[in-house]
Amino acid sequence: MFNLEGKKAYITGAADGIGRAVASRFCQAGAKVIITDITDARDVAEDMGARFLAVDVSDESRVAESLDQAENMIGRLDIVVNNAGIGDVGQTFEESEQAIVARMTKINQWGVLYGLKHAPKHMNDGSSIINTASMAAFINIIATGVYSATKAAVVSMTAMSALELGARGIRVNAVCPGYIATALGSGEEGVALCEALTALGRVGTTDDLVGIYHFLASDESSYLTGQALKVDGGWSGGPSSAVLEKILGRPYAS
Repeated sequence: MFNLEGKKAYITGAADGIGRAVASRFCQAGAKVIITDITDARDVAEDMGARFLAVDVSDESRVAESLDQAENMIGRLDIVVNNAGIGDVGQTFEESEQAIVARMTKINQWGVLYGLKHAPKHMNDGSSIINTASMAAFINIIATGVYSATKAAVVSMTAMSALELGARGIRVNAVCPGYIATALGSGEEGVALCEALTALGRVGTTDDLVGIYHFLASDESSYLTGQALKVDGGWSGGPSSAVLEKILGRPYAS
């Protein structure tokens, strides 16, 4: 089960963090993997047994060109992971600087759009596209509005692409992580929020995420499409015991 032997994968934003962990898992499962990033990740690719292409996902022509290169390098693709993103937060809508709005939208939203636009012609029927969204698409935290909007757009585009590509048997799903212990997604604030707000009472790790990407990439998920899968430690389930105890001023009894 979950064997990726012989499958060909293309993953954006894979120099570090979630993308790197997913690429490593796919290599371990037998896939031929191309990782892409705006930074030089040739050493990262070599260490895991993958190949590297430099790509700025905000540049449509570069995304299209890299997918052409990927097919020439390893053959038609079976798995595409649109993962590249940035997390510049900390400004309300009133405070939002246009340069940050434009950069975040081009990378987080348009970068996924370009992947959805150009990848299918390089993919086999019955393949899998996995988009990295975020719990920010569903849970609002003040001063994360622009970021949240881009991730909500990813969820919307996921459902639309699933409809458009269903006739070819291409599945399109999104993974929506909560705070994850990476350079992009955690820090002291994220740890504190997860300890207070999640059912599991801890921040997530990339090890907590790679399994869902692996499942979505495999044939075992062949009837799952158009979904946004929340991997959030139970954050979206409701108030945690820690929150209820804080509000009530006493241990909460169920």
